[in-house]
Amino acid sequence: MKTVITIIGLLITTLGFSQTNNIEANFTTQDTKIRNLNVSVSVDSAEDVASTFNMKDIKTILNEVADNEDVSFEITCNGDVMSNGAKSTVSYRVNGNTKDIKGFLKSVKKIRKAAIKYYNNK
Repeated sequence: MKTVITIIGLLITTLGFSQTNNIEANFTTQDTKIRNLNVSVSVDSAEDVASTFNMKDIKTILNEVADNEDVSFEITCNGDVMSNGAKSTVSYRVNGNTKDIKGFLKSVKKIRKAAIKYYNNK
């Protein structure tokens, strides 16, 4: 009799602990939004500028940013070593807001062209 009660007790305990919880009821889902986007690119040649990013990539990224958020884009062009041993650099930066995506993209296009022009004029 003692073994029967022990087996029944173990069976009830095992069945009690093996119940699964409804996981979906414990979690809530929320939309993820990008805020305050800053992109910084460091390049060594005009080919790097052309191959690192194109305007379609920037447009795709901006579509993921929430409305009325600040965005910035920076290109740092690495140059030759100067006579004092320091490496020369030129940086182009544009700041904007997602309220005016067309204006921001126009500015990004200008600094991209300026970076390519910097390397072509060296």
